Amino acid sequence: MSAEKKHDYHLVDPSPWPIYVSFSCLILAIGSVYYLHSEVSWGMYLGLALLLYGTYMWFRDVVIEAEHQGHHTPVVQIHHRYGMTLFIASEVMFFVAWFWAYFDASLFPSLAIGGIWPPKDIVTFDPWDIPLINTLILLLSGTTVTWSHHALLEGDRKSFIQGLVLTVILGFSFSLLQVYEYQHATFDFAGNIYGSVFYMATGFHGFHVIIGTIFLAVCLMRARKGHFTEKHHFGFEAAAWYWHFVDVVWLFLFAAIYIWGS
Repeated sequence: MSAEKKHDYHLVDPSPWPIYVSFSCLILAIGSVYYLHSEVSWGMYLGLALLLYGTYMWFRDVVIEAEHQGHHTPVVQIHHRYGMTLFIASEVMFFVAWFWAYFDASLFPSLAIGGIWPPKDIVTFDPWDIPLINTLILLLSGTTVTWSHHALLEGDRKSFIQGLVLTVILGFSFSLLQVYEYQHATFDFAGNIYGSVFYMATGFHGFHVIIGTIFLAVCLMRARKGHFTEKHHFGFEAAAWYWHFVDVVWLFLFAAIYIWGS
């Protein structure tokens, strides 16, 4: 009986990484909860180390399937696009929850905080200082990643890599400025509703910026190794989609929390 492949679909080989990553997440969750109650942190760091190793190995196998084994056919790539679209849609709903909490607290401030928003003891950030600089950084990074994408489509690998380098630098710069901003905040996460909704919304976005920067940095390393072609580059395309999503969310955060909320 012939073992020749007669379809365009990818039947994934058995892999240890899904179950490994699941147990790593479990160890990380248990270790984190234990750390919050006892300040013993080794379990949390062990879970994080196991998770990072499993993630690296799993992603490595996916890259091998796509780049070296040719399993990611046009049909498979279509399904990857559907999956990435649904993933971004689920991320949108995460941010809907944070915006919902923010507008519920700000449009209907309780008497416990004086019936006003922001609460009278809160000194908000000047939206035209670091928040504006970060907005310009993300808008510029959206331009550079688009430039990089179009350069790849046109076969200009030098410009493709240059655009990726600039995007990674801009993403890293955004994170540094946000850390600086948090260090100079006059309010913290605990003890007030303003701090809670502010740090959950902007902090969750900041986490996405870090993930997106890592995503693009991995694409940059792969690009330097000769990966991605004009017709086969979904790994980079997914990173670009994710980065544009992060950009758009920031514009809503900047308008709602930094400008309107101040």
